[in-house]
Amino acid sequence: MEKWKEAFLLHLQNKNFSPHTLQGYGEDLQEFADFCKQRGLNGADCFAPGHIRSFLATLSAKHPARNTILRKIASLRSLAHFLLEQGQIKQNPFKLLPSPKREKLLPKFLTVQETDRLLDTAAEKGRYAARNKALFELIYSSGLRRSEVTGLKIADVDFFNGVVKVLGKGNKERFVPVTDRALKAIKDYLATRQNPQAQDALFLNKNGTPLTGDGLAYIFKNLAIQSGVARKVSPHSLRHSFATHLLNNGCDLRSLQEMLGHKSLAATQVYTHVSLEKLKSVYQHAHPKSKEPEA
Repeated sequence: MEKWKEAFLLHLQNKNFSPHTLQGYGEDLQEFADFCKQRGLNGADCFAPGHIRSFLATLSAKHPARNTILRKIASLRSLAHFLLEQGQIKQNPFKLLPSPKREKLLPKFLTVQETDRLLDTAAEKGRYAARNKALFELIYSSGLRRSEVTGLKIADVDFFNGVVKVLGKGNKERFVPVTDRALKAIKDYLATRQNPQAQDALFLNKNGTPLTGDGLAYIFKNLAIQSGVARKVSPHSLRHSFATHLLNNGCDLRSLQEMLGHKSLAATQVYTHVSLEKLKSVYQHAHPKSKEPEA
């Protein structure tokens, strides 16, 4: 099972899957490999429908979030499809197994006021204030994913045209607008660096090496606490905030899809639900008849 897992991950790597996605697949499939090992299962025996059902039952007991279970099932289903193509197994164990329906979770985003507080906190005096201000101004300005912003080089920022070149999922490049405020913050940050070169990483950690996704998450968590955001949020919340705030201010879905780097419009449409929730809230507070009791 371990050899099959490694061969599958190598297959995904050759298809230019991102390191973050590969890590997710690896963790999901390792859980299945551990399940097989504990039960003394090897090779094709692991994929007998009865054993797959037992594994899904253990997932339900260990992971309360339905979408987490669905992601793990999708990882295992992809492995099974790969092994079928390679002739390692003879039947698809998922063919007759129903999958639970996906929960419709609205993206967690910050209000405009919370975003302003977080960005102001990032800009406060401190050894890394210039970097943190540039970092989070850029994420909010352009809606970048964690891996996209940490993968940027200085040359990827086009100060003249006001755009940033981003390498997104599937190694697809896109150009996203950047606000003047974010561009100025980046210039101010680069002015604090010693002899920055075009091919250097745009954002560095305290050791002078490229900032990682985990490092970005750690910085954001501390800033969120310092700025008084009481809810659990992550760097991705700034991406959600970017999308929600643009949509609330009249941006069309197709343009938003392009800026976010979504392959399908359906992925972008989730933000319309967020906007509808806001619209309903405003309606409930503003309409004079909205709270009258029924006759």
